Amino acid sequence: QVQLVESGGGLVQPGGSLRLSCEASRSILSIYRMGWYRQAPGKQRELVARITSGGSTYYYYVDSVKGRFTISRDNAKNTMYLQMNSLKPEDTAVYYCNVRLTSVGVDYWGQGTQVTVSS
Repeated sequence: QVQLVESGGGLVQPGGSLRLSCEASRSILSIYRMGWYRQAPGKQRELVARITSGGSTYYYYVDSVKGRFTISRDNAKNTMYLQMNSLKPEDTAVYYCNVRLTSVGVDYWGQGTQVTVSS
């Protein structure tokens, strides 16, 4: 099992930046997949960015954030990040950290952190 704690959300103006953090309660060195989802009011939760590790490391970004968001991980700190630049009002949502320990395991979720982009 793993517990996940997100931080870094807040209110930012359009064009601004935020960095979200997701700290895990155990080592993330061998975790199969880590990612960020978001859910805006009245919409379904969507995958924003993900890192999948195996023989190689694969990165995924939803089209709407490509070139603006960057997902990364610091194994020494057991922490995953989402650097968000050039934020837009449509990026407003609750952002959730997601982890799957193995390729056939269950998903674990953080509690979510609110990101609001508004002038």
